[in-house]
Amino acid sequence: MASFLTPVLDIQTLSKSFDAADGTVPVLRDISLLVASGDTLALTGESGSGKSTLLHLMAGLDDADSGQIVFEGRDLLAMTDSDRAAVRRSRIGLVFQQFNLVPSLTVARNLALQARLAGTHDAAHVAGLIERLGLSGLDHRYPEQLSGGQQQRVAIGRTLAARPRLILADEPTGNLDEQTGDAVMALMHELVAESGAALVMATHSQRLAANFARRIHLRHGQLEMH
Repeated sequence: MASFLTPVLDIQTLSKSFDAADGTVPVLRDISLLVASGDTLALTGESGSGKSTLLHLMAGLDDADSGQIVFEGRDLLAMTDSDRAAVRRSRIGLVFQQFNLVPSLTVARNLALQARLAGTHDAAHVAGLIERLGLSGLDHRYPEQLSGGQQQRVAIGRTLAARPRLILADEPTGNLDEQTGDAVMALMHELVAESGAALVMATHSQRLAANFARRIHLRHGQLEMH
């Protein structure tokens, strides 16, 4: 259960549009949403519904037309690019469909990368994650020597190693078969719950979304609660 006494992310009347050849195309319309510490939220919707756009805004990777995104008491939209980057390094973890591992780094060094960038590296914590992720004995291998499921476990571990307060995941199992994807998601839920972080995931899968405490559907740029 989420503790709604500890808000991590507070989004108020957020709108976003993009310029197209035939004019401005609205993508998000007056989105308001509260995410608390320990919350798990699945964001569903058809392709083009704005799921990835909303995640990118939550991460401070893009600017909105209007509204606020308050993360731990600070408005991301009012920050400089360098301040947003600093928040992403230390407080917001990102997990994507593409694993984005550094091919020249071993499993152990990929896992520790984000924590080192954040200045929060803890060798014992990383070693514990390697074991929990089922990667023991693989820590000296390189990404190309791993299966897709193993690579995604490394990507999840890299995010958790920095102990972020908010984890944003965009179709993280989209490149995996169903059985492997289910196993990776089950482990991700377990590790995130232990960390106390909030988890927001965009997914096309109602089956995966059913395992989240809350589910929100995006339709025509607006939220529908489930």
